[in-house]
Amino acid sequence: MFEPPDWLDREEEVLASYAMKTRNSRGRKHPESSESARTLYQRDRDRIVHSTAFRRLMYKTQVLVNHVGDHHRTRLTHTLEVAQISRTISRQLGLNEDLTEAIALMHDLGHPPFGHAGETTLAECMEGHGGYEHNLHGLRIVEELEYRYPDFPGLNLSWEVLEAQAMHSKRTDSPEVAEYLKVGQPLLEAQVVDAADSLAYDSHDVDDALSVGLITLEELNQVAFWRRAVERVQQRHRNLSSLNFQPTVVRALINWQVTDLLENTRQNLRTQKIAVLDDVRQAPLLVVPGSEVLELKRELEEFLRRCVYRDHRVLRMVRKGQRMLRAMFDEFIGDPQLLQDRYQERARRTSLHRTVCDYLAGMTDRFAQDEYLRLFHPTTHA
Repeated sequence: MFEPPDWLDREEEVLASYAMKTRNSRGRKHPESSESARTLYQRDRDRIVHSTAFRRLMYKTQVLVNHVGDHHRTRLTHTLEVAQISRTISRQLGLNEDLTEAIALMHDLGHPPFGHAGETTLAECMEGHGGYEHNLHGLRIVEELEYRYPDFPGLNLSWEVLEAQAMHSKRTDSPEVAEYLKVGQPLLEAQVVDAADSLAYDSHDVDDALSVGLITLEELNQVAFWRRAVERVQQRHRNLSSLNFQPTVVRALINWQVTDLLENTRQNLRTQKIAVLDDVRQAPLLVVPGSEVLELKRELEEFLRRCVYRDHRVLRMVRKGQRMLRAMFDEFIGDPQLLQDRYQERARRTSLHRTVCDYLAGMTDRFAQDEYLRLFHPTTHA
């Protein structure tokens, strides 16, 4: 008869000495009994996947708003791609794949509708009222706003997943993250997700921009990273069809970055003499690209800023989203009775500004557009 493995013993056998093992976790804020079928981090992963905030990522903007087409990335597909790349890197480095996956699946939960433009608008609306930053809002979601469990608020995730999210925030002076920043550098599992996030959105933003006609192959050929990836593909595939060309080059771009990241990280681990977890906490960031790829990425990212993110068609889409969010924010602040009942109740218990911000940040692009019409269009039913 098959005997299932003891996962904690299995971690001791297969994970590197500098990996974050489940036995070494600081646990959860609200203690829970353990499970035989899933480890702590596996349960974290599953809680994130089953959360309302995770499902909403399906209709949240990555670069292009949802109604532009069916095939470009949304915040959800980007998250899944980051998780897949992160697991590959984590496995190759002997790290905890379950922890890595949980961090990756959570990393964008706090994004509002309409991408970074939506975040800018909410930050402006919340100036003087605690501000808004998507990483901090992601923490707020999993610690307070999700309401799936009767025994605790939020998802009651492990300390290490929360720590990774807190360390990703640019507002290191915020009281919400203070308790997580006393341990030193991020875990290697968190560093892997951060690196995978960067290489994924660079490569996939190129792919989406090409697919919808925001940029051309002629323009991209001026970018060294793309041009050299094309050369690599052509050396291997002499008769590549036009149908296969774009996805093959994008895949080559990702493979190049992953391979470089692994090589450079292994070199850093050797150079810094990383043997145990405490060494990771004391060392500089270890999971980083090599100098050549880093320079190539900088040029590619500058190209994306100039030719994609600031393209007039993208700017028109995001400006409409920004106007909708600001108008709704002002309307709800001016008359809180327009909020749904449960948000009115929360506003009475806490802060009206934060409650309105939470409501807007949780919206998908589609729901935000519908709610805007319900508020301001004379013939739309409430």
